[in-house]
Amino acid sequence: MRPTVLLVVAALLLTSCSSGDGAPRGDAPTTTSTAGPIEEPVPVTQSYAGTIAAPEFPDGLDWINTPNPLRLADLTGKVVMLDFWTYGCINCIHVIPDMKRLEAEYPDELVVIGVHSAKFTHEGETENIRQIVQRYEVDHPVVNDRDFAIWESWGARAWPTMALIDPAGNVVGMHAGEGFYEVAQPVIESLLYEFSDQIDRSPLPITPERATAANTALSFPGKVAVGDGLLYISDTGHHRVVAVEPTTGEVVAVYGNGIPGFKSGPALEAQFDSPQGLAFDPVSDTLYVADTNNHAIRTIDIGSGEVTTLAGTGALGWPPAASLFDDARLNSPWGLTLHQGDLWIAMAGFHQIWTADLDGGVISPAVGSSREGVANGGLTAAELAQPSGLAFDTSGRLYFADSESSSIRYADALLPDGQTGILSGSNVNLFDYGDIDGAGTAARLQHPLGIVWDSVSGGLLIADTYNSKLKRIDPETGDTSTYLGSDRGWADGASPKFYEPGGLALSGRTLYVADTNNHVIRVVDLDTDTASTLVLFGIERFTPPPDAADYPGTVVELPPVALAAGDSVIRLAVELPEGYKINEDAPSSVSLGATGVSVTFAGGEEQSLTGATLPVDLGATFDTGSGTITADVTLLYCKNDSEGLCIIEQVLFRQPVTVGAVGGKEVVLPHRVEVPDF
Repeated sequence: MRPTVLLVVAALLLTSCSSGDGAPRGDAPTTTSTAGPIEEPVPVTQSYAGTIAAPEFPDGLDWINTPNPLRLADLTGKVVMLDFWTYGCINCIHVIPDMKRLEAEYPDELVVIGVHSAKFTHEGETENIRQIVQRYEVDHPVVNDRDFAIWESWGARAWPTMALIDPAGNVVGMHAGEGFYEVAQPVIESLLYEFSDQIDRSPLPITPERATAANTALSFPGKVAVGDGLLYISDTGHHRVVAVEPTTGEVVAVYGNGIPGFKSGPALEAQFDSPQGLAFDPVSDTLYVADTNNHAIRTIDIGSGEVTTLAGTGALGWPPAASLFDDARLNSPWGLTLHQGDLWIAMAGFHQIWTADLDGGVISPAVGSSREGVANGGLTAAELAQPSGLAFDTSGRLYFADSESSSIRYADALLPDGQTGILSGSNVNLFDYGDIDGAGTAARLQHPLGIVWDSVSGGLLIADTYNSKLKRIDPETGDTSTYLGSDRGWADGASPKFYEPGGLALSGRTLYVADTNNHVIRVVDLDTDTASTLVLFGIERFTPPPDAADYPGTVVELPPVALAAGDSVIRLAVELPEGYKINEDAPSSVSLGATGVSVTFAGGEEQSLTGATLPVDLGATFDTGSGTITADVTLLYCKNDSEGLCIIEQVLFRQPVTVGAVGGKEVVLPHRVEVPDF
C-alpha cells in the first residue's frame, strides 16, 4: 500500500502536473529560471528538516553508474535528490540540465539518484537505460525501478518528479513537473546551513558508463537527410552534423566542434547541443538543423560552412507563442521538413507542429493545442504527444510520428479548416502501445520517431523506434506491417536487426536509417529489401590536432629511453581486445613527429595503418640529441565478423628520447585497448 503520509510531508514543495487522462505524467512545463546560484546561505526562517525517514531502496534492483547498489542509510550527511523519470519523456529530458547544474554547484554535498520508472516496456530494460545515460551524458547513479517499487513507496504521480532528503535521512518534500532548479536550490542551500555540522563531503564512488563507452565514428545518430548528392547526419551524441558522400562513405564536412554549446561561426568552431532533425533546401543550398537541447533552429550554409541561428534564443520557452525569428522561444524541436518554401517543425516539447515562414521571418504554432494527449479535431484544438518526425505526401497531407502516443497521425495542415486524424496505432490514451501489425487503430507501435513518404509505393515508411523495426503503412487503409527488423541488435542482409532507429531519409530506392543505439547509418535497398551498414571514411580529419588541450583520445606519456644514433625501429605495440581487428577498408593511420631531436621516418611522417596486423614496426633514423617523439595513432577497428561497425581508438604517444653513441635500437609504444561497451 502506498504510504500517503509522505504526500503530507511533501506539501512543503509539491507542485502537481497531470495529463488529461489522469495518467501519472508531468506535462505542463514551467519556464526555467536563468538566475544564478544564491551566494549566501538562505536565512533559515523555516526549518526544512523532515520528520519522517525516507523509505529505503529495495534490494535486488539494477544500478547504473555506481559500482554497488546504494542505500540511503549509507548517505547520511548528504543532501539526496531523487529524480523520478522515464527516458522517452521530453519533460524528463528537460530537467537533466537542472540536475547537472545542481551537481556542479554542490559536488560534495549533494547526491542525485535517478529513479527510472519506465512508461514503455522497452524503457524498463536495464541495457536500454544504460544506453540512454550515455546518450544524455548522465553520470550520477541511476536505479532501474522497473516494477515501480520506489515510485509506489514515495507516492509519485508524474514524470518527472523530484524528491529531497535531508542529511539526517528524512523526507523534505517533492516537486512534480519541470523547473527543478529554482525549487530545489534555495532548499538545498538552507539544508546545508541548517545541517552545517553534519555534512559529509567525502566523494561518492561512481563509475560512469560514459567512461567505458566505445569511441564510435558516430554517437547516437538521431536523424538523416539527403540533398545535393550528400547524406547529412545528426551525430547527436557528438553534438555535430556530418556530411557524407553516400556511395563511398567519405566524410566531406563536419559542422560543430563536438563540444555541446550554442555558438555560431565557421564549421569547426560552431557548437550544437544534441541536434536532431535536418532539412536540406536545394534552392538556397542551406541545411536546417533542429538544435534540440538549445531549443533553436540553426542553419548551415553548405557553400561556406558558416553556422547561424534562424530562430530560438538558446533557452527553453513556455508558453508557446508566435514570434519573429530573433525573439522566438522554442521547446525541443525534434523533426524538420520543408514544404512549399516553409519549414515545418515537430516541436516535441510543446506537443505541437510549428511552421517557419522563411520569407516573412515569423515562426508560429500550426497544429496542436500544446496539451499533451490523443484527441483529434481542428488543427489548433487537437492534442499531440511529443511529435518527433514529419513527412508530407504528394497531395500535401502532413503525417507525423507522435512518439508518446505511439501512433502515426495526420494533419490537413494546408487547409484553413483542416483536421487531424489517426492513421496507425491506438487513439485511446498515452499508454496503449505494443508491437502488432494490423489496420489503423488495430495496429500497435512503440514510441516511433522517424517517418518518410515513399512516392514510388505511395506509402509511408516509419522507424518504430522502441520496437527496433522499420514498418510500412498504407495511407489509404492504415494497414501497418513490419518491413525489416526483429529483436534489437545489429545484423545486415535480408534479415537485418536494428537498435532504436530514430531517423529516415529516402533517395531514389535507397533508404537511409539512423540506427541510433548501434551508432551507425544503415542503408536499405528498397528493391532487394536488404540492409547494409555505411562505413564512414575520413572523419578523423575533422578532430582537433594532437597538441590541442581537448584531444579526443588517450594521451600516453612514456618514461625516457636511451637510443643509439642511427637506424632504429618504432614499435606500435597496440593490443586490441580479443576478437577484434583493424578494419581492412577504413582508413587507420599514424602521424609521426619529433621536437628537439632530428629524426627521419622511413615511411614519412604520415603513414597508413589500414588493415595492418598489430604490432607494427616503423623504421626511423635518429641523430644525436635529446627531445620527444610523438605518434598520433588513429585506429578504426571492428569485430572479426562485423566489419561494418567501426570503433575509433585515438592514442597520442609522447616518448622522450636521448640519442647518443650507445643505447637501444627500438622504441616501444605500448597501449592496450579496452573491450568497448555498447
